[in-house]
Amino acid sequence: MMKLISVVLCLLLVFGWVKPVMAQSQQPLITQEQIEQGEEWKNQAFAATNKGDFVTAEQYWTKIIDNFPTNPGAWSNRGNSRVSQNKLQAALTDYNKAIELAPNVTDPFLNRGTALEGLGKWEEAIADYNHVLELDPNDAMAYNNRGNAKAGLGKWEDAITDYKKSFEIAPNFAFARANYAIALYEIGQKDEAIHEMRNILRKYPSFADVRAALTAAYWVNGQQGEAESNWVAAYGLDSRYKDMNWVKNVRRWPPSLVAALDRFLRLE
Repeated sequence: MMKLISVVLCLLLVFGWVKPVMAQSQQPLITQEQIEQGEEWKNQAFAATNKGDFVTAEQYWTKIIDNFPTNPGAWSNRGNSRVSQNKLQAALTDYNKAIELAPNVTDPFLNRGTALEGLGKWEEAIADYNHVLELDPNDAMAYNNRGNAKAGLGKWEDAITDYKKSFEIAPNFAFARANYAIALYEIGQKDEAIHEMRNILRKYPSFADVRAALTAAYWVNGQQGEAESNWVAAYGLDSRYKDMNWVKNVRRWPPSLVAALDRFLRLE
């Protein structure tokens, strides 16, 4: 799925939100046994997610929803599993339900924004991120994701401002720093962008996105040796960077960096 690297979806601690209350239909209180079963399903859903098995994760979240239909965390997390399968409209339905159940919690709004980005609904995504920042002005991920949506609109200077704010709040948020560097490249600040990328790799040498970006930047600078050595590392970490359609439309690199990587892959 998704974008100028954010899109770190927020996984909610499902049963931290459960309050055993009497339903309107006078159903019995949720029992300890039911909660333990729900916890087991939650753990299985997270385990499946960690393995990249989003179909199985979705199935477990559905079980939880069937048994705990007023649990907003379950709805939001099922939305995440659906986004990861590119089932974006279905994910929006889940996020809308989570927001209905927990209107003052930030994560469903943040996650809905990523689904809206996937549908190219940049302004709607920005509105969700703005709402997150109204609820929590120090939400670093909301700034990063809003930067992604602004980049989708081609507003690179505005995106840079958001990325910078994101890693000022959370200095170890490497995704925001990577997005910042890549956006700098797009607006022509190429030397500064390369400097930022190199700094990121000193701390995170296995960051495939930055390795691939440096490959492209070095290649068009005529630094073939540096480009090739970074490419060996990037491709070994994540082979998707050889797929220009993925780089352009899923990872959503900016046009100048897409063109630079394409030149490298064509050995031009």
